[in-house]
Amino acid sequence: MARAFVFPGQGAQVTGMGRALAEAYPASKAVFDEVDEALGEALSRLIWEGSQEELTLTQNAQPALMATSIAALRALEAEGIGVESAAFVAGHSLGEYSALCAAGALSLSDTARLLRLRGKAMQEAVPVGVGAMAALLGLDFETAKAVAEEAAMGEVCQAANDNDPAQVVVSGHKDAVERAVEIAKAKGAKRAILLPVSAPFHCELMGPAAAAMADALSHVHIDEPKVPLVANVTAHDVTDPATIRSLLVEQVTGSVRWRESVGFMAAKGVTEFWEIGAGKALSGMIRRISKEAETRAVGTPEDVVAAKG
Repeated sequence: MARAFVFPGQGAQVTGMGRALAEAYPASKAVFDEVDEALGEALSRLIWEGSQEELTLTQNAQPALMATSIAALRALEAEGIGVESAAFVAGHSLGEYSALCAAGALSLSDTARLLRLRGKAMQEAVPVGVGAMAALLGLDFETAKAVAEEAAMGEVCQAANDNDPAQVVVSGHKDAVERAVEIAKAKGAKRAILLPVSAPFHCELMGPAAAAMADALSHVHIDEPKVPLVANVTAHDVTDPATIRSLLVEQVTGSVRWRESVGFMAAKGVTEFWEIGAGKALSGMIRRISKEAETRAVGTPEDVVAAKG
């Protein structure tokens, strides 16, 4: 049975994540130590003992979730299950960086610094209160895309995340996103709700953040990943470092094509999807995308032992 390792994005963060892994596996503890050193601060203390509110700040959540994912991967490796056992890696938004680190394309220290910068740049791209995101539930992607286009009215409103067959997230100017919520309800959405996010991710308003990431990535070495990455913006596999670099820049303003990415992997024979790190949000999406898919969340020592079994 072919397997894919997938890595969660923002929203999965929870205070205390990864602590049990660090206590059970020296290799997992070493991940948090290296991330702390790369950032020049005790991010691990914030993850394990800080407030949920501070952890949820984009500049903290992004490197924190990555560190937790790589800590879980190191625990799996300690039990004899490496990334080479997967046919593909993929990640949701920031999880794409976790996937590239897992596959050896990016070093852990570089990944932590890139995600700290990415979080700050995305937060600073749009003043607080100017942008918004909303989840449209019960509409397919084409309908949700049409809703966003109708709601724009000269402002930015784009389909940002194509998560699964009945969940699309739109992003853009706050007034336009609020219009999209009302239009979606009129078009039969089961629910249409504004999301508690601090910025409108994955839309044109993130242009300044994309420029910042282009500059940062130009100074970072990227190796060919040991396992092909299924990229957010293409929903296709990629191994060429130069292409990966450009796709990471494009990803800041582009749509996360998660539904298509999972469909691509399933069509290539993947039947098991292992969600590496915090939470189980991707597992739920994957089961709604591919009814035959088996999912496994690996975020605790118990999960790691069960995966080995």
